[in-house]
Amino acid sequence: MSFVLDNSVAMCWLLADGKPADVAYAEAVLDALRERQALVPSLWALEAGNVIARGEARGLLTEARSQAFVVLLGRLNITTDTATAAHALGDTLHLARRYKLSAYDAAYLELALRTGSPLATLDADLKKATRAAGVQPFAPN
Repeated sequence: MSFVLDNSVAMCWLLADGKPADVAYAEAVLDALRERQALVPSLWALEAGNVIARGEARGLLTEARSQAFVVLLGRLNITTDTATAAHALGDTLHLARRYKLSAYDAAYLELALRTGSPLATLDADLKKATRAAGVQPFAPN
């Protein structure tokens, strides 16, 4: 079974910041990737790169640590959706408006709705929209 992986979860793997429950959830999602496939919208790699670059600029990450993380991401069972852009100004924009999300966050919700997949996220607004849209949250256990 596949699930949609929000960038907030993956960046928790790198930064290990946030509430202990969030870190534990992110680690459980990472463990689930041993047997399950994650789906991500095509903007996912750009979002990840942005967090990495900003973390390095702020002195929170070294380039070596960032590169090791990039290698880890490349080894994980993560598949990038090729239809994200085709839905961006239609379904995704509609979801962003309806649930008052950024278009970036709405792309994860759109992908989950389109594929019938649960969504793994730590973002409070996206969690709320996920429930309201009838998408199941990803339960890694």
